[in-house]
Amino acid sequence: MGARGVPFARLLRVETRKLFDTRAGLVLTAVLVVLSPALVVARSVATGVTGFLTLAGTAGIALGILLPVLGVLTITGEWTHRTALTTFTLEPRRGRVLAAKCLSTLAAAVVAGALCLVIAAVATAVHGEQADWGVTPAALLGRLTTMLILTAQGLAMGLLLLNAPVAIVICLVSPMVWSLVANVSTVGETLAAWLDLGVTTGAPASGGMTGGEAARLATSVLAWIVVPLVVGAVRVIRADVR
Repeated sequence: MGARGVPFARLLRVETRKLFDTRAGLVLTAVLVVLSPALVVARSVATGVTGFLTLAGTAGIALGILLPVLGVLTITGEWTHRTALTTFTLEPRRGRVLAAKCLSTLAAAVVAGALCLVIAAVATAVHGEQADWGVTPAALLGRLTTMLILTAQGLAMGLLLLNAPVAIVICLVSPMVWSLVANVSTVGETLAAWLDLGVTTGAPASGGMTGGEAARLATSVLAWIVVPLVVGAVRVIRADVR
């Protein structure tokens, strides 16, 4: 009788623990816990903003920058710390390990997004009668979806490159590069409208999306997430890990 494989639930727990086992993971978590509330309080006090959706977007600024970094480090950590061989020896079915890594990171992104909404709600409630609670379920879902997309981009780049510094630079610098491309010519502006995740995720984040905006979002997700994720997964599954 053959040995039983590692249950996927156990893999998921292990990979979730790995998110916070490293120094980089702990630092990222600490920065998120401190920075998101600080940004909300600063904007609420300094500018007098009372809108829940606006404050939620402010809390999400830190997440939009750091969650892709967390996604990159989740994937590349095995190679940085040279533990990939041990991990894949304990669980030879590498696809299950990669799936557990991705699911645990995306779940962390959902939790972080929900905490941002809680922080924004508290900051809004402080304003009492002046508080502006104007928000739709579609807008809240869109904000969380945007966080998941940005996190998935980090996972995809990390899996494709298996090099943390390069993948992080691409995730952080690409919005600035696309901004420059869009300002060069009308062709560049069109390309950015279809391929810049910073632009295409604007529609769901605002709570409304037309058919054209959905097509542009799907195109950018295909280019920045689906293709790199598939290519990277095939590479890792077939690679000779040492």
